Amino acid sequence: MKGTRHSEELIIAILKQGEAGLTTADLCRQHGISGQTYYRWKAKYGGMESGDAKKLKQLEDENRKLKHVVADLTLDNRALKDVLSKNWEGSLRDFGQPRVTS
Repeated sequence: MKGTRHSEELIIAILKQGEAGLTTADLCRQHGISGQTYYRWKAKYGGMESGDAKKLKQLEDENRKLKHVVADLTLDNRALKDVLSKNWEGSLRDFGQPRVTS
């Protein structure tokens, strides 16, 4: 994914200018962004303060890390289930065989 040129604080400042009455076309021209970018920012950051944006970024990072942990644990769980099922099948085969004693 492409990195951003605009910080959350700058994005919020741009949105506040739009709320103050500057037209979307003028805002986009001044800051070199597309209308689609402006409306995407408005959907994500609309009504936020800069402190809220920092908190949102922290929560997104924490969520990303937790998703990685869950993925790793899921893989471990599946691997253990596979190993256990193979061991169980092997012990059932051994159980059905008559033992040879000398």
